[in-house]
Amino acid sequence: MTASVSSGPAVPLKTLRRISELRDEVAGWRRDGDSVAIVPTMGALHEGHLELVRRARDCCARVITTIFVNPIQFNRQDDLSSYPRDEASDAAKLSALGVDLLFAPPVEEVYPKGYQTRVSVPDLSDCLCGAARPGHMEGVATVVAKLLLQSLPDRAYFGEKDYQQLLVVRRMVRDLDVPVRIEAVPTVREPDGLALSSRNLLLTPDQRARAPALFRVLRALAARLEGGEVPAAAILGEGRAELAAAGFEPIDYLELRSGDSLRPLERAEPPARLFAAAWLGPVRLIDNLEIGPARGLSPQRHG
Repeated sequence: MTASVSSGPAVPLKTLRRISELRDEVAGWRRDGDSVAIVPTMGALHEGHLELVRRARDCCARVITTIFVNPIQFNRQDDLSSYPRDEASDAAKLSALGVDLLFAPPVEEVYPKGYQTRVSVPDLSDCLCGAARPGHMEGVATVVAKLLLQSLPDRAYFGEKDYQQLLVVRRMVRDLDVPVRIEAVPTVREPDGLALSSRNLLLTPDQRARAPALFRVLRALAARLEGGEVPAAAILGEGRAELAAAGFEPIDYLELRSGDSLRPLERAEPPARLFAAAWLGPVRLIDNLEIGPARGLSPQRHG
């Protein structure tokens, strides 16, 4: 069942702060026979987030978007403090897309006094961003597990830009028998290739001009590695040098890994994927690219 979206002016979005209120709302939808989708976010919404909402809106009668800047997935206090926040602007964007409910709980609602439980998916979490940001993937798995159990949706939508998070969430849902279908949505990019991210708002004009080099390097490496005939090590070294020359410092990782297990690969064998994370000043940018016929070379979606 899919609800239509009004073309009239946006109305204030219903916003809930308490888990009990969220569950009551969803229970009412269920009594009406409505399907439910959830789009978990940390706010500072951009076209990448809004594309997730559109996909959810197309598939389910009811759409919940969550905004929660999750403190336990940040390994640096300054990163948590500087993360962009603008709930009023976010709510207006969501209302215009026909979202039914914004769930934006305070920290103490999600992690009440005495909270101790963590959800860990070690094999998929101990590399890439998990290695560079200790505790990050555990924090992601924990908060997503809580949000899914609080809302019990039919589907949950995640972007492929945070590809490692997507795999961690899929494994967590499968291992814990959470009754929800995890839907992946391709990365949305600016016309120059930069993957949309809330952190892009923190870039200076000079850094923003340099930032698209991350995708350009990934795309060039993917073209050279396609077919699996070329060893990855030397080519990845050249890629790191190109990123450094573009002003990225430090480079947390530039690696070739399997797209289903994240195991390291010496050559590009399907489903191979390139992963990168690097810093421009105080801003950490991440991206990834599948190696294959598609490999991000087609025109990029942009709002």
